Amino acid sequence: VQLQASGGGLVQAGGSLRLSCAASGLTFSSYGMGWFRQAPGKEREFVAAITWGNGNTYYGDSVKGRFTISRDNAKNTVYLQMNSLKPEDTAVYYCAAKRFGRGSYDYRALTYDFWGQGTQVTVSS
Repeated sequence: VQLQASGGGLVQAGGSLRLSCAASGLTFSSYGMGWFRQAPGKEREFVAAITWGNGNTYYGDSVKGRFTISRDNAKNTVYLQMNSLKPEDTAVYYCAAKRFGRGSYDYRALTYDFWGQGTQVTVSS
């Protein structure tokens, strides 16, 4: 299984970025997908998740209303649209996959089976 995250970069506060995570080696349409982030010296933090089957979405409190997770099963890709970015959003962003039950998700990083390599997002003030 491979998860390839991309789309990170340097952006000014208030700007937008869209992250992508391309998956291979798994039946993507049957996996719950998540985005997490980790800033230097901090624990890995839940950002967003999307279930398989019904495509329900869930968000961490710090990103609600600003970030949107989506998936394209035809392209085996999950996206994270990030708007109104703040300096505190600066982190390495990771995508993750887990074959949860249909419609289920988890916000805990330790429950996910597969991880991408991470993509750096830096928001300048």
